[in-house]
Order: sequence, then structure tokens, then C-alpha cells
Amino acid sequence: MLRSMFSAISGLRAHQTKLDVTGNNIANVNTVGFKSSQTVFEDTLSQVIRNGSAPTGQTGGTNPAQVGLGVKVAGITTNFGQGSTQNTGRSTDFMISGDGFFVTQAGNETLFTRAGSFDYDGAGNLVTPDGALLQGWMAQNGAVNANGAIGPLTIPFGQVMNPEPTTTGKIGGNLSTASVAYSAGPPVVEATQVQSQITAYDSLGTAHPIALVFTKLNATDWSVQASENGTNIGAAQTLSFSPATGLPTSGTTLQLTFPATDLNWPAAGISMDLGGMTQFGGKTALTPSGVDGNAMGTLQSISLSGDGTIMGVYSNSLREPIGKIAMATFANPSGLSKAGNTSYRVGDNSGQAVIGEAGTGGRGSLTAGALEMSNVDLAEEFTGLIVAQRGFQANSRVITSSDEILQDLVNLKR
Repeated sequence: MLRSMFSAISGLRAHQTKLDVTGNNIANVNTVGFKSSQTVFEDTLSQVIRNGSAPTGQTGGTNPAQVGLGVKVAGITTNFGQGSTQNTGRSTDFMISGDGFFVTQAGNETLFTRAGSFDYDGAGNLVTPDGALLQGWMAQNGAVNANGAIGPLTIPFGQVMNPEPTTTGKIGGNLSTASVAYSAGPPVVEATQVQSQITAYDSLGTAHPIALVFTKLNATDWSVQASENGTNIGAAQTLSFSPATGLPTSGTTLQLTFPATDLNWPAAGISMDLGGMTQFGGKTALTPSGVDGNAMGTLQSISLSGDGTIMGVYSNSLREPIGKIAMATFANPSGLSKAGNTSYRVGDNSGQAVIGEAGTGGRGSLTAGALEMSNVDLAEEFTGLIVAQRGFQANSRVITSSDEILQDLVNLKR
């Protein structure tokens, strides 16, 4: 039997595989997180017709004469290049920019995927469209320990943030020296008052507007008085500045003490730091900052930061970490085994999963409200389709020619 026929048959099989791979790529051109595959061919064993020989002193060397016995599929490799970005606006759509995989739990099996289209189930878990649980670290008391064991990420909608009373705050800015009029005699102080306001919360989360009134006493001293709705809170305090530097020299801590009968405030009151104040010749401008405490709030929505931290947005306008998405990398991603549903499992040649935070250890960053689409290049795939079709046709012609030669051989009997 002619060797060419068997070689052509192997060519048909190999190009059929290439057609199958190309067809699968084209079928998944719009699949979220899909990575295209490529078919690699290699030749098979060759039959030696004549061995080669080494050169001698009297004769030159000769090359071996070998006839190939066909082709086979050397491998089907996966292209893990970055896919295009599609903005969706959904808060639970996450996209990986760079290397890495989301970690999911399907039953007792850990899987890995680039498809970031997640949603909530009835228990508030973040899940894939086929129900696998997205893995990460849940926050404890507003802090995430990314060194612990991973588990399902659950969004506790309706969760209540307890109120916290205000205990500290700051007032910064400038008190202008322009309120002092100088003449040939002693300086004449014009009566000047400057007011700033903070919002403080008692232990029940009730908001209280507290005014801080700064009254000019002389060239270097100001009186500071706190009040709520016209009622003074504690005694007035003197804040003094250096005439040379304009920086405060004393009275930089204002203690707001409340009546002992008012059980909704901390016994120690509120400590206001005035150390950031200045007295320069510019305009007067006061800015409160660092005022702690909050009202009661309920979780309303989530947002995602680039390092995978899921922030809860509460009705009291505060934000607090709920959890963090875990990401995995592999020494050889091409060695992963496809598990269906655009997921992978650890393969024999992939190496073990190295799990950590986004943006560290070579892992990419995360973007919310967007998806990574398929990285299939249609122009390249259609070109490959033509190449595979022509290769298949050419090998079929070889079989036809071999058959005609065999027919001629049979006809020699006539």
C-alpha cells in the first residue's frame, strides 16, 4: 500500500482537528472571558530509505534519504492574552486587567475563571451564572485579613451599622491678624468673631450641630466657646498664638464636656484639636476635619476598588470594607485543564494555584462595571479556517491520486 495514502489520511485528521479548534474559537467570539486556542502540528516518524555516511579520506559523506509518514497534532495551546473591555455598568461585573484568575467553589471543587460576570443568589452570595461561589476574604470589624483562609463572599444587604458617638475632632485654618488696628499708641482690638460648625453624634446616633465661636481678645489671644442651639457647652478657652510665627502656643485642645445628666454623650466629652490653627495676615478660613462618630446606617450598595476590596456603601454616607476578592496565578496557565462554563481546574503541568490579593505578586488589577470579552481575533480565525480547509482539500487530493495509482496497478493484470 502506498505510504502517501496513509500520510494523507493523517493530514486529514490533523486538519480536521484544526477545523474543530477554529470552529470552537469562532463559536465563542462573544463569550465573556473566553481564551482562544491554536493548533500546532508536527511530523511523525520517517522511514529511512538510505542511511547517511560520514566523509572519509577518499570519499565525501552522504545524507540519509528519509520518507515522512505523515503529520500529527503536537498540541492545542491556549492564548491567555488580554481580551477587549466591555463596559456594563453593573456593580457585580468585575474585569481582570493583567494576569490572574477569579477563584470559585463549585461543590467540593475549586475552579478558576477569567469570566467576571457575577450576581447574587438568595443568600447574598456572589455567584457565577452556573452557581459557583466567588471566593475571597470577608471583613471582620471593618478589616480584611488577606492572609487567612478564603471562603464565599456574601453581601449582607440590610446589615445595620451601629451608631458611634463623637469623641474627637479637629479644626484647622487661619484666623486673620487683620482684625487688629495699630496706631501710635497701644494696639486697638476690633471686636471680631469667627464661627465654625461641626456635626457631632451622641451614643444613639442623633446628630447635633455644634458651633465653635472664636472671639478676638487681643493681638495674640482668641476666646473659643462651643455651643449647641445657643446653649454653651463647657467653659470658654483661650487660644494663644506666637506674634513672631503665627503658630499656636497654648490652648490647642478644647474639651467639650456635657452635663452628667446627659447620658447619651461620652463621660469624657469631645476633644477638639486646635493645633492646626494659624494666625497669619491672610483671610480667615476655618475647616473642621477628623470628626469621628456616625449615625446608624444600613447597607445599600457596594463598590469595588482596584485591589479587589468590596466596599459597602451605607445610608449614613459611610463606606466600610465588606470583603476582598481573592485572585490566583499559575506558573504555567496553559497547563490548566478546561472544566466547562469558561472555568479551569488545576492541571498536571499548570503548577499549584498561588492565591493572593489583586495587584500583588504579578496579579492584575480589578475593575468594576466592566467585563473582559473573548480574545478571539475573527480575521485571524477566518484566515486559519481557509488554511485548514485548503490543507484538508490538498490531503484529500493525495488520497485520490494514490487511489488512481493503485487502480492503474490493478489494471496491469488485464
